[in-house]
Amino acid sequence: MLASPLSIDVRRGAISDLGLLLVDRRIANEGRIAVAVGPGQGAQIATDLDLPNCEVFRVEDCTVDTANELGKKLRAGAYEAVAGIGGGKTIDVTKFAATMAGIPMVAVATNLSHDGIASPVSSLEHESGKGSYGVNMPIAVVVDVDYVRAAPSRLVRSGIGDALSNLSAIADWELAGAEMGEPVDGMAVTFARVAAEAVLHRGDSVESQDFLTALAEALVLSGMAMSVAGSSRPASGSDHEILHAVDQLYPGTSNHGELAGLGTLYAYFLRVRHLDEGRQQFEDVRACLLRHGLPTVPADVGLDEERFARAVAFAPSTRPGRYTVLEHLNLSEDEIRRSVRDYVQALGR
Repeated sequence: MLASPLSIDVRRGAISDLGLLLVDRRIANEGRIAVAVGPGQGAQIATDLDLPNCEVFRVEDCTVDTANELGKKLRAGAYEAVAGIGGGKTIDVTKFAATMAGIPMVAVATNLSHDGIASPVSSLEHESGKGSYGVNMPIAVVVDVDYVRAAPSRLVRSGIGDALSNLSAIADWELAGAEMGEPVDGMAVTFARVAAEAVLHRGDSVESQDFLTALAEALVLSGMAMSVAGSSRPASGSDHEILHAVDQLYPGTSNHGELAGLGTLYAYFLRVRHLDEGRQQFEDVRACLLRHGLPTVPADVGLDEERFARAVAFAPSTRPGRYTVLEHLNLSEDEIRRSVRDYVQALGR
């Protein structure tokens, strides 16, 4: 089991204290710090920081090659710690590089688009598509709500979809436990469920300071659930198989969190239809997605029913060995097409 963060700071103005955190002797004894910044707000934040002995590295993309190159620079420079400042892609690259260099990493999130903020996983692109890599989770997490609010609202809202996907991931994990004898970690399940339910029934929106704080804490808690489990199991099931399939078959269709929410709702539809369970969760997730203007049917992300059905059929191959409701039902391509058609009709479109 990987260690949990020693510090989680979610509030307005949190970044103003980042310098003090980075020179904490528990993180950097001599204060030799590296900062990795993305192309967005990260560069401005790094400029505003007053950190002696600090070198700034630019992260322009989210590839394995970029992460490897940054890891080599961190190791060659004998840095004691690195801060990754930016969105999920920048943080994923920095987590991988820090693990490669064998140094602690501080995640400084400028948006709340998915739960990679504090997870022990980096999602990186390579010549054959995208892969997930086990990494050390950040030793500290900083989320400045002021910077989050300055990000495009679509990115902020998409984090809701990723938090909700914990619910279907947990259901898939418990199904694997019952059908395949797979061990299920109760503590990881508790963390993941609390994270999802923290946003599921809230009546306020991303315009609310309280909601942003709850969402940030939920995404960090999801990362901790994965750390406890030693895998992405409590936050990634059939929902993420579907989103990874869409990413591979139709790159650039939508962002991670939006596809996670859509995959979650469809997965619950399959449970209601074929297993006669999860009806209340289906309604609750649907209401939450609609309340926040997130996709609920394939057309909302620019996919027709045929292409979405093709992604569902392809989805199990994205996570070989992971048992979810998709593997359990093992529907034929014709059965998947019918289920997608009925799903769209059921949602009144």
